[in-house]
Amino acid sequence: MARKIFVNLPVQSLERSVAFFTALGFSFNAHFTDETATCMIVADDIFVMLLTHDKFKQFTPKQLCDTKVATEVLVCLSAESRGEVDALVAKAVQAGGSIYKEPMDFGFMYGHSFQDLDGHQWELMFMEPNSVPQ
Repeated sequence: MARKIFVNLPVQSLERSVAFFTALGFSFNAHFTDETATCMIVADDIFVMLLTHDKFKQFTPKQLCDTKVATEVLVCLSAESRGEVDALVAKAVQAGGSIYKEPMDFGFMYGHSFQDLDGHQWELMFMEPNSVPQ
């Protein structure tokens, strides 16, 4: 059986976060959605649980990270082209997110980044297929 990954992120407003990620082209699993949480589908085996702060606090005794001054996690997603990287960053900015650093171009690998509405940092990366070791 293939492993699945569920990244859990606290959000200020579940409704605004759902609207933001919907604008980026993501969908949600209605079976795992209520007024405190939703399951964003990234790929067949990759999901992001967006949880209200109160819901998130049920899973950890630690304080939530203030993403205005600290980085809690870098979520990196692969893309199929440089154009897809730039298009997703543009959609994020148009939906209310922000760019927090300039694109990185290493020739064989290209990346760009955005912050979502809650300051979570998302990296997007495209690697030239011929440069990936087989």
